[in-house]
Amino acid sequence: MMNELSKESLRYVQSYFFEMLSLHENNYSFSTLMNDIVEFLVEKCALKSATIVMWDAWTNRYVVQATANTEDVERETEQLYQLFEAVSYIERTKDSVFVVEEENVYIRFETNENRGYLYIEQREVNQFEHEFWQTFSIECKKLFRMVATYHHATKQGMRYEQLYRLTTKFHSSLEMEDILEETVDMLRQVYPHFSYLLLLSYDNKNDRKLPIEYLHYDNDHISEKAMEAYVCGEVQIEHDVTSNKVILYAPLKGKQGNYGVLQVNTQDFSAFSKDAVKFITVLANTTGNALEKAQLYAQSRRLIDDLRLINETSHQLNSNLRLTDTICYMSDQIKKSFSAEEVGFVLFSEDIQEYQLLNGSTAFFSEPTAHFYLGYVCNRLKEEKEAIFVNESPFSFSDKEMYYHSIIAVPMIQNGVVKGGAVILHSKPYFFTFDTFKLLQSLIHHSTLAFTNSILREELEKLVVTDHLTELYARNYLDDKVKQSMLQDPCGSFLLIDIDNFKKVNDTYGHQIGDQIIIQIANIIKRNIRMNDIGARWGGEELAVYLPTVPVELGITIAERLVRKVAKETHPSTTISCGVSSWTKDTDDSLEDLFLRADQALYRAKRLGKNQLAIEQ
Repeated sequence: MMNELSKESLRYVQSYFFEMLSLHENNYSFSTLMNDIVEFLVEKCALKSATIVMWDAWTNRYVVQATANTEDVERETEQLYQLFEAVSYIERTKDSVFVVEEENVYIRFETNENRGYLYIEQREVNQFEHEFWQTFSIECKKLFRMVATYHHATKQGMRYEQLYRLTTKFHSSLEMEDILEETVDMLRQVYPHFSYLLLLSYDNKNDRKLPIEYLHYDNDHISEKAMEAYVCGEVQIEHDVTSNKVILYAPLKGKQGNYGVLQVNTQDFSAFSKDAVKFITVLANTTGNALEKAQLYAQSRRLIDDLRLINETSHQLNSNLRLTDTICYMSDQIKKSFSAEEVGFVLFSEDIQEYQLLNGSTAFFSEPTAHFYLGYVCNRLKEEKEAIFVNESPFSFSDKEMYYHSIIAVPMIQNGVVKGGAVILHSKPYFFTFDTFKLLQSLIHHSTLAFTNSILREELEKLVVTDHLTELYARNYLDDKVKQSMLQDPCGSFLLIDIDNFKKVNDTYGHQIGDQIIIQIANIIKRNIRMNDIGARWGGEELAVYLPTVPVELGITIAERLVRKVAKETHPSTTISCGVSSWTKDTDDSLEDLFLRADQALYRAKRLGKNQLAIEQ
């Protein structure tokens, strides 16, 4: 039977336990509650000490959850050691809910996933009766179980409420950085004592300085457990002895794959309970699904932009642009869309032994250094007929130090024949992505026909306005350009040229040599006039030169030079006669009169002895 003191103490304890169950607030942690209990027991029941120990699955031993000791602190370590020894012994030999050994009392209790002991040291043997401890142990067991259950439910409810709010935010956000930032912020709120690292399988700009590292198989900082979690899609836990940390790796899983791993670090061995692991796993899965949705959205937007680029480019290229305009337009589009530093276009000759750099390519490709790039690219395109994607040290084949490291080259193929290629360069290694590579392939594929049509159209135009034998302009082109000049320019000079004794040349050497003489004189004319001057075949052995904006005095000088060079540079040696006429804006003149005066001057030069010029103003 219990004495009145024991009964009173028990009623006081029961009242206190009931009050704790009824009045404690939601944020009253289990650890704090345990400390309050042991302090209350020591103070109100006049005990020497009270300690709560709980089993730690990580260390496979009991650890102190709370303690209140009226003895000297120096004795605490020794007492706790003795306590653990006693508890271990009781675990092996006893099956009772509580054990009383002299002044020591051991009360066993169990919470959701754990078990522990309330160890009490009385001030004297039999301070309280056996019946007291029997009833007291029942009350303690109820208290611990109910408090643990309540706090567990409350904590889980708060966590999953936060998870619900996070999921709602994810549904309204398609920015990857927003998703990652929200995930880290939530983890820091729920588990503030943990540290976190996001191991991502894709590149992220990370302007917000989030704890991010990228998953690479050759990254020494990434543990095997992290890679295992990423590959297998299962949570992994390891104990890092070096840093004395317990590390959890939760894969960021989506429906279509894994997008990284959430790494959680702590030095608290008991921190990763089943509930904590489950919550972090659910959070990681939620984040993985949100990242997948954001990536799919970004991918769809990128595909839409790619299709728009291809459509706009194809539409522009099919609007009958000149070849140079086509190349300039394509260069601008590629630099803007792909952030390329240099863009070049080349055409291959019919035997594909040489390449021609097209006007409109960026200036770098006209420099001597560019021949290393173009030579390498053109050889591979001709041999392999496949696109080239090189993103690191592309010129290891050369002992020369090159500035550009990233290269994409795409062949222009029509009817199975490589017509040329497009080349883009950047100085940074690994600058271009595989998506960039595929997009450029698609863009050039859709543009090849437009390139070919521009080339064929200009070749046809050249055939229409060019004399086949001499490659000088045809008579009709000359007439049009002179008419245009007489409307726009202040003045101009016209030279009409006839090969002296051409019939004798044909009779002596044959018509083939006669054609060679005409070609030689045509080449002399092309070498001695400006780019905007017009050399033309007038008809038969007669040639013509029109010099826009050139006054008659300078026209005479050019005519004299042509007469002199023809006599000196043709083989067999041949001479020419030249008639010169001119016009100015101040006089009323016509195309027919200009040509007639030159023709009259030409015949006067013939009558005067040939191999000379004459002028008719």
